[in-house]
Amino acid sequence: MTAPGAPALPPEPQSVVGALTRSAIFLVASVNPGSASRSAVRSFCGDLPGLMRAVGFRDIEANLSCVMGIGSEAWDRLFGQPKPKELHPFREIKAGPRHAVATAGDLLFHIRAKRMDLCFEMATQIMAALGDAVTAVEEVHGFRYFDDRDLLGFVDGTENPTAQAATDAAYIGEEDPAFAGGSYVITQKYLHDMAGWNALSTEVQERIIGRSKLTDIELDDATKPSYAHNALTTIEEGGKEIKIIRDNMPFGRVGDKEFGTYFIGYSRSPRTIEQMLENMFVGRPPGNYDRLLDFSVARTGTLFFVPSATFLDSVTNEEPAAILDQGEAPAPQPSPAPRRTGSLHIGSLKGDPAS
Repeated sequence: MTAPGAPALPPEPQSVVGALTRSAIFLVASVNPGSASRSAVRSFCGDLPGLMRAVGFRDIEANLSCVMGIGSEAWDRLFGQPKPKELHPFREIKAGPRHAVATAGDLLFHIRAKRMDLCFEMATQIMAALGDAVTAVEEVHGFRYFDDRDLLGFVDGTENPTAQAATDAAYIGEEDPAFAGGSYVITQKYLHDMAGWNALSTEVQERIIGRSKLTDIELDDATKPSYAHNALTTIEEGGKEIKIIRDNMPFGRVGDKEFGTYFIGYSRSPRTIEQMLENMFVGRPPGNYDRLLDFSVARTGTLFFVPSATFLDSVTNEEPAAILDQGEAPAPQPSPAPRRTGSLHIGSLKGDPAS
């Protein structure tokens, strides 16, 4: 119990920051029309922690977790105002043959554990609890590949921040106090041309990625091209690199010749990842694009807000007054990527508002 006059406790975040696991399921769903569907989803928000405890208790050491994200249009229908300041539909990018597509998705469930059976059980229970209120639009089962490598053969996630730096990178602070402890997450499902990639020499592959394939050591600046993947996805603001949390997973179906990487990146502002994507697809400068995209195609693209666990626990199944009698509004079209000025306008990593 909080003593009178004591400062309020900060919101408890969802488990965005954590150790990498061996297995994951990425489950994206749309909320079906009707007030009953919206009510069922709101009611489920507060039930998620208990569901996760029940499934995870079967093997506590397997570190089961589930992060729930909510898309922009779904937020409008479920909660109305106030709304997270930077929540909007995924912004598609087109540059020549390269296309970062925007696809449907109201809810994201990012389920992680050391064991796939726990992930599978958690996904099963989520869908059973939501029932007819939602329709699954994407389900990808990811796995760790050898020593944390992707199917292209390179280690993935080397530059993830740790400790306090990870917290600063992932969670919203004073810049949006109503949603402190929340995060933004962008997901993309990439399919790889493995035959074309494997036809390249190791040296060419290393120049495209920007790292040694065997040792995972970053190439020095004299060797690494400006179009290297890790060069274009390094974002700096005021001379300081802005980090994100990646938890990418390989996936595939050998019989269908489907080999891919499911990209998932968390950040306190979506602008960081949006700038990365613009650098990759358009180029920095324009035309100096990520050569990895000659062998990888984005099949999906979604943006979600991850509210704090405290927010989810406070949600009731009642229709907010702000959205009563509005009926079913059509889904907004994805916003085009805005022109960049070279600054993300994120402000300090300590949570100062952008200027």
